[in-house]
Amino acid sequence: MTPETAASRNGQPLNRPQRSLAARLVFVAAVWSTIALAIAGVFLVSLYERASERAFDAQLEVHIKALIGEMLATNADQTTATLAAPAYRGDPRFSLPLSGWYWTVRRADSPSILYASESLVGDPLNTPPIGQDEANAGFIIGPTGDEIRVLQRRISVGDTSYVIAVAAATAGFWADIYEFGRLVAITLCIVWLGLILAIFLQVKFGLRPLAHLRASLSAVRQGEAERIDEALPREIAPLAVELNALIVSNKEIVERARTHVGNLAHGLKTPLSVISNEARAAGGPLAQKVSEQASIMSTQIQHHLERARMAAQRRVIGVSCETEPVLARLIRAMNKIYQDKGIKVGFAQTGAIRFRGESQDLEEMSGNLIDNACKWAGSKVQVQVAALNDPATNRDMFTITVEDDGPGLTPEQRAEAVKRGRRLDETVPGTGLGLSIVADLAALYGGSFTLDSSSLGGLKARLVLPALSKE
Repeated sequence: MTPETAASRNGQPLNRPQRSLAARLVFVAAVWSTIALAIAGVFLVSLYERASERAFDAQLEVHIKALIGEMLATNADQTTATLAAPAYRGDPRFSLPLSGWYWTVRRADSPSILYASESLVGDPLNTPPIGQDEANAGFIIGPTGDEIRVLQRRISVGDTSYVIAVAAATAGFWADIYEFGRLVAITLCIVWLGLILAIFLQVKFGLRPLAHLRASLSAVRQGEAERIDEALPREIAPLAVELNALIVSNKEIVERARTHVGNLAHGLKTPLSVISNEARAAGGPLAQKVSEQASIMSTQIQHHLERARMAAQRRVIGVSCETEPVLARLIRAMNKIYQDKGIKVGFAQTGAIRFRGESQDLEEMSGNLIDNACKWAGSKVQVQVAALNDPATNRDMFTITVEDDGPGLTPEQRAEAVKRGRRLDETVPGTGLGLSIVADLAALYGGSFTLDSSSLGGLKARLVLPALSKE
């Protein structure tokens, strides 16, 4: 079942959505890790692309220098440089038609090509203008429509400037970059998965003390321990200390309340007994009236003292009990008490249910209901216990249903039966406080008590009480 998450605002339960702290930490870390690794991947691929461009340009630079060395010649006295037609075949691809590797030589002031590699087969190489730069590089579209990278360098021979351009296809260049990017992506994905796993383990390990604190608090709430374990990390150990102090303070308040209730009960019973005895001894109308009012006062005092005792017990932290042993013990007693009357009390419970409260309170409420049913039943009383989830408050509850085959009650009589001190039949022994005490105690526990007609023909009493959630 869902754990109880209702908070109180203006006395009304307020459900709040549960959010996992571990999931939140892992999610935030995963988002930032993803962003950081994505940026790192883009940065690495960009660095590799720039390094590849420099290596590619260096390769083209080698061919330009080889062309310059082949074209330049000097006269016999080695004082004047001249430009000769090159027959450069430094790479076989410069000789293959439209291979993607080309070179050209032109005058700087004219777009007309003076010399070109055999691979161009007469097609133009539309190089960008070099301007006043000594060299430049860039990507252009080659004769076949494919992208190529061209490197141009300006040289001066005598009074004439020439531009030498060497170009090469970039298919392999981009293939290497794409392959590098793929490997980087795979590597970073593996690193990301490792980081997420490490973060998850770190969060689980880091939050383990909170799980220990929760288990310790649950043990106190269920009555399995009296104090919360304070052997916790220094960050949350003060929380456990404060919770233990709250538990001790709560118990002290309850004990003081019980002491005051007991003192008040003893302080009032004796004077009332004296008044009643004196009134009965004196006789007369006045004495009868005094005796009657003293009896009413005794009943009221008993009622309110009982409520005070129940209210004090209701606020005890960490008290709970199994329902089946308590009810089974009560039913065995009732079967013996009403054996001569021929009353048979049946019992059925669905699953293991634990009452969030003191066993004597459960015994008092259910005992009142079963005893009342046995007093009025013809021959049969049926007790059923079942789990119940309250959708209004999202709390774990359970129901105790007591039915009999007696004469039953009208709707008006059922309403009167739960009023304080009301008795519907003076011939049946009792104080008249039983059903009203059950209703009051159920309300103090946050439950409810209702009366209805039974399928057995008599009265059906339905008691709804809080149960410990199964975590």
